[in-house]
Amino acid sequence: MSKNYELKATEGKARAGVLKTRRGEIQTPVFMPVATRGAMKAAVDFPDLEGTGAQVCLANTYHLLLRPGEKRVKEFGGLHQWMGWDKPILTDSGGFQVFSIKSKKITDEGVWFNSHIDGARFYLDAEKSIQIQHDLGADIIMAFDECPPSRLAPTNLELKKEDPVLWAKKQEKRLYFKVRKAVDRTHDWAKRSLDHHQKNYPASLSPIERPQLFGIVQGGCFQSLREQSLAEITALPFDGFALGGLAVGEPPEVMYEVLDGIAHKLPKEKPRYLMGVGSPQDLLEAIERGIDMFDCVYPARNARHGSAYTWDGIIKITNAEFRDDKTVLDKNCNCTACGKGLTKGYLHHLMRVGEDLGKRYLTIHNIQFYQDLMKLSREKIIEGEFSEWKKGVIKSLVTKD
Repeated sequence: MSKNYELKATEGKARAGVLKTRRGEIQTPVFMPVATRGAMKAAVDFPDLEGTGAQVCLANTYHLLLRPGEKRVKEFGGLHQWMGWDKPILTDSGGFQVFSIKSKKITDEGVWFNSHIDGARFYLDAEKSIQIQHDLGADIIMAFDECPPSRLAPTNLELKKEDPVLWAKKQEKRLYFKVRKAVDRTHDWAKRSLDHHQKNYPASLSPIERPQLFGIVQGGCFQSLREQSLAEITALPFDGFALGGLAVGEPPEVMYEVLDGIAHKLPKEKPRYLMGVGSPQDLLEAIERGIDMFDCVYPARNARHGSAYTWDGIIKITNAEFRDDKTVLDKNCNCTACGKGLTKGYLHHLMRVGEDLGKRYLTIHNIQFYQDLMKLSREKIIEGEFSEWKKGVIKSLVTKD
């Protein structure tokens, strides 16, 4: 059977490779822009996205289930035809969004939840999540998992006042048992996800002839639970492996500590995906620890709020200092805005008067920055210069207020 991942070079734990899919090859490390509902925000279209060098994008199972529904997308020929994007698409399982909803009921079978749109009642389980992703026509799909919180709502506040150390220990114990239950469910749901996937796409099919299914390692910030989940999930014949349950409220240094203990233990011959991460610094730190794939709303969301990533740091374009600035966002960037020579002064004006065009230009610019960051990371790994280069880049990524 054909392999779906080819390792090209390493520097320490950092990896450069090629992920092979039924819709082409993906050079890693890779950042996947998030097209939540089958579209980028700020009127960024898919030719714009392709122009940044994006190789793959992510769509959201939960949101597409609610509107317009996976059956309607299937009737339109699947996500690729519906969106007008012929490169690979990854869909998440919907688990993260479902478990973020307050009004839900979790059982060992699945989850009942109410739509955030109109309150309609829905049910999602491993089999249904996989089938939705099949109907959407994604090229990389995710096993259904339970994403536990990084902290729980505080209880017994009187004890907190009387004995804060004991209170903290009790809170930690509560969280541990919550996360342990999520690890157990994630393992059970992973097996069910795999079983349903193989009913539609037999294991005898090459991974470059069918959708690829990734398993998800959970465990929160508890090393023992991460190790348990790692052993259970990687024992199953998934096409790739993801780390979930990070970037959900824990400090960056805690996330890095978890990555230090787990990332390099993921199978070397399979792609490694860190879900929902993150800032440029987070990406570089994770690459150094052995991660290949990323997705995050940061570049697009921050752009819509006026923040632009540059190789000299992050700038807030709505600040008055840019009103008369005749330079481009970044002289080293060839995005639509910088390539046209559009000035910071003009972009400042667009954002200050609320023109959507400003959000569009900044979004394209930020996604271009992330794509360039990944391309350069790959080149530096191959050249054996990643570690030193990374230190200099992180040092320059200081917000300019």
